[in-house]
Amino acid sequence: MEFMIGSTNPAKVKAARGVIANHFPQATVWEVDAKSGVSDQPFGDEETRLGAINRALRASGTKEGAIGIGLEGGVRMLEGQMYLCNWGALAFPDGTRFTAGGAQIPLPKEIAEELIAGKELGPVVDAYFKASGIRKKEGAIGMFTAHAVNRDDLFVHILQLLIGQLKYDLQS
Repeated sequence: MEFMIGSTNPAKVKAARGVIANHFPQATVWEVDAKSGVSDQPFGDEETRLGAINRALRASGTKEGAIGIGLEGGVRMLEGQMYLCNWGALAFPDGTRFTAGGAQIPLPKEIAEELIAGKELGPVVDAYFKASGIRKKEGAIGMFTAHAVNRDDLFVHILQLLIGQLKYDLQS
């Protein structure tokens, strides 16, 4: 079994490699830079989910017979409050797809205002915490949970939901 993760982001790749090795030790995981086809800062569950699906489809298409993995982070509004949101997708050569969403937490109003003004979460969070490259390490989720949950943890959870669906489907 071969998997192609549609990202070179270290947090996403680490999560994919770890979860797949746990469930399919003989599987191979490759990484490829697959475009999401959505805005740099996805807004809403629909756009964020679509970005994950697009990455999975594009990743799958780079190697014959491979299962594509797409992971996408975004933000969404709920009752006037902006939340982080995360989605993942698996895409199979036959067109079958599985999707799953992850945990969500509210963002500070100052961050939300910057995103609404058109900025992207990564640089805004870097500026807010006076740091660099947070999105490739602990992510916004890590910073706003005092490292109780880091970005790769979030993607591990989504991948477990996706692989669980795959294993269930294989048993059916």
